[in-house]
Amino acid sequence: MKTNGNRYGTHRVVEPQGVLPQPARVLSNDMSEIWDNEMLIDVIRLNVDSASFHQIKEKLIAQGHKDDLEQAFADHVIDLTTRTGKHKNEDTGSGGMLIGRVAQLGPNFEMNDEVKVGDTVASLVSLSLTPLRVDKVKKVYLDKDQVDIEGQAILFSTGIYAKLPADMDENLALSVLDVAGAPAQVERLAKPGDTVVVLGAGGKSGVLCNAVAKERVGVSGKVIGLVHSARSIEPSLATGCDIVEMADATNAIQIEEIVSRLTDGKMADLVVNVVNVDNTEMGTIMACKDRGIVYFFSMATSFTKAALGAEGIGADVDMILGNGYAHNHAAISLDLLKRNPVLMQLFKDRYTDN
Repeated sequence: MKTNGNRYGTHRVVEPQGVLPQPARVLSNDMSEIWDNEMLIDVIRLNVDSASFHQIKEKLIAQGHKDDLEQAFADHVIDLTTRTGKHKNEDTGSGGMLIGRVAQLGPNFEMNDEVKVGDTVASLVSLSLTPLRVDKVKKVYLDKDQVDIEGQAILFSTGIYAKLPADMDENLALSVLDVAGAPAQVERLAKPGDTVVVLGAGGKSGVLCNAVAKERVGVSGKVIGLVHSARSIEPSLATGCDIVEMADATNAIQIEEIVSRLTDGKMADLVVNVVNVDNTEMGTIMACKDRGIVYFFSMATSFTKAALGAEGIGADVDMILGNGYAHNHAAISLDLLKRNPVLMQLFKDRYTDN
């Protein structure tokens, strides 16, 4: 076993030297011998973040793989992890997370009192910084943003994770934990009586944000869901939205007009962006009232577009870039699911194999 590894994982960086694992282009995914401060995981399934999965699919379709999309996606996963040692989308820079079983624990892994070899865990850090070797892609779930694989991964001492609850389906838990940062942050940001707008209210992150926002704003507040398709209206209403309308999140003027009409011109106290496409920054900002809060959880968000766009229209709003981690975010999201039977059934229908 190798010794004196860096707790942030810089010992796995191949190029460029001197950077942390997330911005690195290439990591070492050699699993033949781990470092003394690492956790080795036998990976079962990858959950690619929604913006990344969507972008990869669209790129492969554009390359002529519409009829063999599942195989093309599998080939992409193998190629990317072989070349770079991790699953970091080379266009979006984002990753996802994984579930697997603990295969080995280094004696200096800092949180080894919480798990033992054989436990099933979900990583709560991005695949974009996780050393990953993929030996075989067993199945691609094009409708779930998930990939079953045979392979191994490494968590560093600072790599947060969650032991999967014994009373919950593994894939269900993975789907929730992948976006656990979003409802945890909304729980902090939404206040009683607020008007909250959720862009992408029908998606995986969206339905969780709807539910926690409605709990926080109460009967004196309002949750407005904006969705791309008619099929998202019912789940958005069922999970907490008071009003749901179809809208194009890339059309800023349309978004502003809808929210203005639904709020009598007052606009939103909090706007949550959980869509998985580009160019939604301005619609998000323009839905917000002066001195309100904009929360960009989407990995498709451009900081440059958001910052310069807000400046360009004189919008004085507080903008928060979604951090996938918040204290106790795993427990918050799993508890939200357990106490909300509508959410639980929706996630079972969408993300389990049953």
